[in-house]
Amino acid sequence: MPARALSSATISFGLVAIPVKLFTATSSQSVSFNMLDPDTKSRVQQQYIKPATGEVVNRSTLVKGYEYARGQYVVFDEAELKSLEAERSNSIDIVEFVPLSSVDLLSVEKSYYLGPDKGGDKAYGLLTESMKNTKKVAVGRWAARGKEQLVLIRPYKTGLILHQMFYANEVRAYDEVDTGATFEFKDAERNLAEKLIAELTTDTFHPEKYKDEYATRVLAAVEQKVAGEQVHVAQEVPRAQVIDLFEALKQSLEQVQGPGGPVKAGTSPAASENDAADAGEEKARPIKKAAPRKTRSRKAS
Repeated sequence: MPARALSSATISFGLVAIPVKLFTATSSQSVSFNMLDPDTKSRVQQQYIKPATGEVVNRSTLVKGYEYARGQYVVFDEAELKSLEAERSNSIDIVEFVPLSSVDLLSVEKSYYLGPDKGGDKAYGLLTESMKNTKKVAVGRWAARGKEQLVLIRPYKTGLILHQMFYANEVRAYDEVDTGATFEFKDAERNLAEKLIAELTTDTFHPEKYKDEYATRVLAAVEQKVAGEQVHVAQEVPRAQVIDLFEALKQSLEQVQGPGGPVKAGTSPAASENDAADAGEEKARPIKKAAPRKTRSRKAS
């Protein structure tokens, strides 16, 4: 059965206007739970409460406010909010074309498939082919639901896909992330890590291989409960903690290859033995608890 369009829009650039239809590209299949009354097993309702008195407030009497300082709000009525909205033209105005490599896909928030609407087939096909040939993607503004969304349009398979983007001030700087101290790695550690990556490498990503195991377990448990069966709760077995990095890499490689398994092309058993010998001193050294540090060091000795 053909997909049902979510809404329609018009892509505009220069004097060209292309009517398009938007289709949902992704749909979360995660499982969720509802809050129930323990006695009646029926869903409970959320209510709005006045903190000072505990009185229940009717939703229809509420007004909207913006917190401009802690605990202080300015109130807007519906007419004022309406006047602030963007024009509801549902137009996607292309502002510029850029190389895809210049776009950080971290900024992608949602994705929609784009298909041609009535009368837009030829222009739609020409735009798709032209962006493929020039290896460019379109950056534009989408006026929808009263707001202006930053969007990216790019060729996808035989057509186009639209990405709704976060604005730059909505993406946190990576500089805020503490990436830890710097280290000088031994050749043995580096070689083992690269061998492990080589053993686990495949030519192509196949997302269909991966399933939501949690959702599968939950739905299986639901079927058991519906059938009146008791759900068996297995005791969680704690995983052994390997603190030594070299030993962890070595054990991981053995799990993939099997003990005494083949060595990846380009390396020799003798080389592997030398790697292990190089790291022997590091591995044999007893692990000491780190003393508390007053300041964080950016360089490890």
